[in-house]
Amino acid sequence: MSKPVVPRVLAEDDLDTARDYYLENGGVDVAIDFLLEFDRAIAHISKFPGTGSPRYGLRPGLSGVRFWPMKKFPYLIFYIETEYKIDVWRVIHGSRDISAELFDPDSVP
Repeated sequence: MSKPVVPRVLAEDDLDTARDYYLENGGVDVAIDFLLEFDRAIAHISKFPGTGSPRYGLRPGLSGVRFWPMKKFPYLIFYIETEYKIDVWRVIHGSRDISAELFDPDSVP
């Protein structure tokens, strides 16, 4: 059974930034492909939330956080499964300092 996916404001901002980057540097087709790939990843997470890596969720203050990599683009989707939904925290480029992004006090609830 799949759960609804609810992105936080920071996750939506991350998506907007990535989409704008691909629009500017790759064109409309690449930007659309990025968003479609995000939708495919979210569909997977919705059905199988436990398959994401808990690597960063082992750190204090991030208990339960998992991530799922997008296949065609170098982005990681960070989320927490709750009883009723999938709470998407961030969508971060894999080359970024993930720990710094996740430990940013403005990005952690």
